[in-house]
Amino acid sequence: MLALLILISVGLASAHPSGEHFEGEKVFRVNIQDEKQVDLMHLLANKVQVDFWKPDSVSQIRPETTTDFRVTADQVVEVERFLEESGLPYEVLIDDLNKMISAQFDSLVRASGHSYEKYNSWEKIEAWTKQIAEENPALVTRSVIGTTFEGRPMYLLKVGKHGANKPAIFMDCGFHAREWISPAFCQWFVREAVRTYGTEIRMTDILDKMDFYILPVFNIDGYVYTWTKNRMWRKTRSTIAGSTCIGTDPNRNFDAGWCEIGASNNPCSETYCGPSVESEKETQALVKFIQENLSSIKAYITVHSYSQMMLFPYSKSYALTKNHVELNTLAKATVKELATLHGTEYTYGPGASTIYPAAGGSDDWAYDQGIKYSFTFELRDKGRYGFVLPESQIRPTCEETLLAIKFLSEYVLNHLY
Repeated sequence: MLALLILISVGLASAHPSGEHFEGEKVFRVNIQDEKQVDLMHLLANKVQVDFWKPDSVSQIRPETTTDFRVTADQVVEVERFLEESGLPYEVLIDDLNKMISAQFDSLVRASGHSYEKYNSWEKIEAWTKQIAEENPALVTRSVIGTTFEGRPMYLLKVGKHGANKPAIFMDCGFHAREWISPAFCQWFVREAVRTYGTEIRMTDILDKMDFYILPVFNIDGYVYTWTKNRMWRKTRSTIAGSTCIGTDPNRNFDAGWCEIGASNNPCSETYCGPSVESEKETQALVKFIQENLSSIKAYITVHSYSQMMLFPYSKSYALTKNHVELNTLAKATVKELATLHGTEYTYGPGASTIYPAAGGSDDWAYDQGIKYSFTFELRDKGRYGFVLPESQIRPTCEETLLAIKFLSEYVLNHLY
């Protein structure tokens, strides 16, 4: 038993990303009741450095919602005093972020290489994309659709039984670097596709009739940075002329009401929309690939965390899509299917009214390209762990999300356009 405990502790130590540490940092949740309390949160954000987890920025806070945010150790006392003196109802979601980051590596799976039940570094994911394609040539092909700002290849996996003129679903993971559960799901999906093809009727039928374009990590530079320097990094790693601040929020960078609402033109903001529309090399690569394959792509799925939500356009405005009733009905049925496995409850609806308005998102852009089934998944959890979901939750999270994707895929196959 002692040997096992030593193994686990060594594993935790080696798995903790180097670079910035978060000792004594706290994550607060404040229940916002009215406009006066919204104003108080703006006042707080002006006084101290606040990293907003949900929503993404102070500008998106609304009455009758909750906001989760991270505070550095040296500002915890000041923030707690402000919250108490202002009468803002709050709770501490994470008491010591550094401990929580270490504790996320709680998987008992012993694997030095790639593992589907552990968080994998980019080096391991990159090697995995090569290996999964080589080992499953009848189902998986790997290609490069572009390079990142720092020059890393953006690998795309095409998954499905080889055949001409098949409809396809495009799915990406890892838009925001710190949302580690997202790339974990893309890897899980590919593994389950090749593992169950030929043995499970449902998956076999889907892959016989449809292809999946899987981008396991969109924001590779940012993801690498979360492993080497700063676990809480969100944006890309591009440099901006005239600013010392780094990176653009890739999910504010698309040509869908770019920078109009819920995005910032301040390069230091977490929701910076970029110096121009589609400024990021990663955005350009995704846009080019989808536009070149638009005739076959019938659905677009982008996987984020956290909140347990299934969102659909629009986020750039409160306008409803032409097929709003269909999208809403499909989302309702999909989250019901997801809940059948572990009882995990998701909310659903148009992005703007369900979570917050945010222009420049990839799902709105895809919808406006003519991809009528366009969805954003916000995976587990609802804030207890936030962006540092423990590895022990990878399997149940991926299992239930896989159910949802299968359900969605079958619907799309039955409603081709």
